[in-house]
Amino acid sequence: MSINNAEKFRAKIAGGGICVGTTVSFSDPAISELFGDAGCDFTWIDMEHCPIDLPTALGHTMAVRGTRAAPLIRVPSGDPNVLKPVLELHPAGVVVPQVRSGQEVAQVVAACKYPPVGIRGFGPRRGRRFGGTPYPEYLVDADQQIMVFVQIEHLDAARDLDAILAVEGLDGICLGFNDLAASMGLAGQTSHPEVLALAEAVVRRTRQTPKYAGVAMGFDLAAVQHWRNLGVQWFSLAGDFGLLFGAAKNMLDQLRGLR
Repeated sequence: MSINNAEKFRAKIAGGGICVGTTVSFSDPAISELFGDAGCDFTWIDMEHCPIDLPTALGHTMAVRGTRAAPLIRVPSGDPNVLKPVLELHPAGVVVPQVRSGQEVAQVVAACKYPPVGIRGFGPRRGRRFGGTPYPEYLVDADQQIMVFVQIEHLDAARDLDAILAVEGLDGICLGFNDLAASMGLAGQTSHPEVLALAEAVVRRTRQTPKYAGVAMGFDLAAVQHWRNLGVQWFSLAGDFGLLFGAAKNMLDQLRGLR
């Protein structure tokens, strides 16, 4: 049994279910524990856009160990030197943004796998339970203990999707609508027919392979149902700040409406 709940994420999808999580942007690891206790299948710890450093990401990763949530970390980039210390936190998976080609994705996957498959440097700490797991035992399935996802959020990536999906060791993709729309010259128009048509094509093609198909977006039940009908298997919906702001504003609006 893993310490990062990756097997629970995989098992739920294998059983035909969907995995649902949300973005973590605040530094306090209690927010991750809260989401885990609330029933999230995963958390999306955002190091790309939010003020989360390595120690903070570690706290968030550890916070859900006692829940069923699998901690995913979105890294700032796919640079091997950026990925290496994040992998040592032993999250359930890493999400790499802004990839453009199959060649780039192959390099990302190589950075996440030990030789002879990849180029990941060896120095496990938490992943080896601080010495509680012997090296030979750890290495039996070390490359499978951390899932590798890339975001399809650029027109170039969509055009090279077949090459991306052919990369061995890649677990799945996640659509990013805002950047995808911007790369198509349609910034801010995430519901534009051309954006939706391309995104739908990405999902359909992905589901023709063993890779997991995911989307990251704001919460809209009708939209979730639409993407689920197309075969999307995991959803990163909304985020801590948006959920908190929405609940607070709703409460205040109701109170201020009282006579």
